[in-house]
Amino acid sequence: MKDNSEEHYRRSIRLKGYDYSQVGAYFVTICTRDKKCLFGRIVDGKMVLNGFGEVARDEWNETTNIRRNVELDEYVVMPNHLHGIIVVTNSHGGTRPRAFMVESFGKPVPGSLPTIVRGYKAAVTR
Repeated sequence: MKDNSEEHYRRSIRLKGYDYSQVGAYFVTICTRDKKCLFGRIVDGKMVLNGFGEVARDEWNETTNIRRNVELDEYVVMPNHLHGIIVVTNSHGGTRPRAFMVESFGKPVPGSLPTIVRGYKAAVTR
């Protein structure tokens, strides 16, 4: 079987060595697979969510109920993606300081931006 790893390679825009569980506001864009318009459509300049779009919106809003270290700022669900601002309010989802942690493949960092986004994407997919 032919190896398609080159075909499926995605360039990471993450800063190498940056601790994405640090307190701060992060702007994220989350796209649908193959950029398919799954969440609804634009009608007269306004986004009209379909059932999938409502799931995307509802799961986004549920993020703060699941993760104690997160606040949500402005966001918008578009036909094939979501833009939002996630505010990480404290490290590791707890109140005590912790050591610098960088996520690597197979070793997620609880409370980090990649872990938050991964959980959101999994919830919307389910």
